[in-house]
Amino acid sequence: MGVVEVSYNITVPSGIVFNFTNMLGEGRLSKEEVEQALESAGRAADAAVAKLRETGFSKAHLSKDGTPEHVYFPRMPYIKEGNPNTEASIIKLLRYSKRLRHYDVVVFLGVGGSYLGNKVLFDCFGGCHWNANPTLRQGQPRIYFSGNNMDPVDCNGLVFEVQRLGKRYDQLGRPLRVMLVPISKSGTTLETISAFTYFYDVFSKDKDIELDCTVVTDLRADVEKAPLLQLAEKFGWEKFDIKEGIGGRFCVMTDPGLVTMAALGGDIEEFLRGAREMDTYCKQAELHENPALMNALLKFLAYGKGRDIEVFMPYSMHLKSLSEWYVQLLAESLGKRYDRNGELKHYGRTPIVAVGTTDMHAQTQQHQDGRLNKVVQFLEVANPVEEAIVHNPFPEFKLFAQYEGMDMRKNLRAALNANEGALTSDNRYNARFVLPKLNEYYLGQLMYFLMLSVAYEGELADVDAYDQPGVEVYKRLMKEQL
Repeated sequence: MGVVEVSYNITVPSGIVFNFTNMLGEGRLSKEEVEQALESAGRAADAAVAKLRETGFSKAHLSKDGTPEHVYFPRMPYIKEGNPNTEASIIKLLRYSKRLRHYDVVVFLGVGGSYLGNKVLFDCFGGCHWNANPTLRQGQPRIYFSGNNMDPVDCNGLVFEVQRLGKRYDQLGRPLRVMLVPISKSGTTLETISAFTYFYDVFSKDKDIELDCTVVTDLRADVEKAPLLQLAEKFGWEKFDIKEGIGGRFCVMTDPGLVTMAALGGDIEEFLRGAREMDTYCKQAELHENPALMNALLKFLAYGKGRDIEVFMPYSMHLKSLSEWYVQLLAESLGKRYDRNGELKHYGRTPIVAVGTTDMHAQTQQHQDGRLNKVVQFLEVANPVEEAIVHNPFPEFKLFAQYEGMDMRKNLRAALNANEGALTSDNRYNARFVLPKLNEYYLGQLMYFLMLSVAYEGELADVDAYDQPGVEVYKRLMKEQL
């Protein structure tokens, strides 16, 4: 690196902090090996991702039929004709958001990337009180998720809830307006289509429910082989597109994810602007100032030293589902048997979901004293939108006096600081990302940063970050049993 001083604490123009300082030190990485790797492997990875942006192709990435397949996720943030998001597609989503204000319930039916990214949006901008709080919804519908697991108990629980609401609305003199939204590129995804068929059959027979549907599928598919398209044409249902070149785990910034943002009444354009500005910064930054490249490189090097588990630990209950989305992103993208030259590799970290402070009482014992095989990735929201100050309702008991005036936001940060400090004092790998606050713009920045990090690490490891051949094995066996 010559005279260039590498900073391991990067603040991007938006104010997000990526602090990798604790990835280095005794028993961890040295500055010399990082700087050497950055100039060699890092520079090559940066060039490969730049080529991906330009051409839409990744080395040796093929479709299931063996032909070269586009990788267009870097184009998602840019609203432009020919890209996954166009001015027309955004206008359609905004109109759909207004249309959904006339419905009482929307049920999104999807699995994998068609569920996990959508759940992140719901938890961040709706949350557990959304369905019970009309003031919070501000005219938008109640939102539920299914089709992500073939669990009959869960399916029937949702049926009970919707039918309960139907009876309530019947007493008000009108039917409950329900929108089912199956999300499946092929229209044949087992979990999604079985749940959709089940709910449609039950709800269409219920006199208290007025049922409608919207399908999210591949609009370029042969209609004869696309059951959701056939249904949409028969019944005149609204249709949204699953774009070519966008894998499921990357699709949250296109129609399959943005339909949920529309249902929430969230700011779609701010979400994409955040992603766009993160991409622009990473493209223009020097190698050592590119947070996505540095994140990929440091974790790639740590993997080479036996750190094959990554614990993703946000200190916010609203971001627990982000950790769950990241599990798919990391596991499917980088968990590969072969490299791109066909050599046996068995690459990839195992991602673990955690949330602070809950899992300080569950997982931290293993993080602190267990095997030296983990990187712990902390995520903090610096300025939560709400506060909670504790007052003592039991003055007659001296024990409770210590809680008077306690600020839960400060306590949450103190817990994170303590966890980070404990790991670092034992020379254990950890890093910390800090969002100034949680809104559409910053979530767009963070989610795109994580996708871009995976792209860089795929280049560093020389694995195809955009296929999932291991998934096809169980699908084949399952189909044989069914």
